[in-house]
Amino acid sequence: MKAGPDIAMIASLVGDPARANMLTALMDGRALTASELAHQAGITPQTASSHLSKLETGGLIEPEKQGRHRYYRLTGPDVAGVLEGLAGLAERAGHTRVRTGPKEPALRRARICYDHLAGDLGVQMLDSLRKQKLVRQTRQAIELTGEGKRFMAEALQIDADRLAHPRRPVCKACLDWSERRHHLAGTLGAALMNRFTELNWAARDHAPGSRVVNFTRTGEKRFAALFGSSEAFS
Repeated sequence: MKAGPDIAMIASLVGDPARANMLTALMDGRALTASELAHQAGITPQTASSHLSKLETGGLIEPEKQGRHRYYRLTGPDVAGVLEGLAGLAERAGHTRVRTGPKEPALRRARICYDHLAGDLGVQMLDSLRKQKLVRQTRQAIELTGEGKRFMAEALQIDADRLAHPRRPVCKACLDWSERRHHLAGTLGAALMNRFTELNWAARDHAPGSRVVNFTRTGEKRFAALFGSSEAFS
């Protein structure tokens, strides 16, 4: 590609295993220190510093200083979306890790993708919203319907009219790597995940780099009441 965006540069940044592990660890939307990212990547702090510098220069991460500590986070949800898409491609092409950890089933069931719900429950939620005609989807374009706005306000106390953002759509389809179908991103996806947390239906795993979202028993029942059971959309 002789003109336009330099995708080779981005690919080279993401293509290094250590940097890929660092970026994946940041996909939960939280900021991590260089030491935490070095641990996630399995490298020394000195080597991590070099990788972080390249990722920052490449526009994929940004630093945030708080007191004596320096934290790093992804520069935006679009970075997380690209990583999620690459993970799905790797899964489809058979490029999976030889050893899976004990949290693998939980990760596939429900996880955070930057700031919105992904995994089986995330896909299930979008399926349900479509089936109830609360959203309209044409390929990757998703629009919240009038009935959907009423549903959000009455069932979850989310004011959809206040979700507009100059640099981010209200609704966006994000290709789920484990389900290989779409889950809901955008400011509405983030608002829903925040609401589930506020209602104590779900909580994110606090371990550094973990993206697992754990639903309480009550949360699972309330979620199913609004968005059906997973069997209904299989």
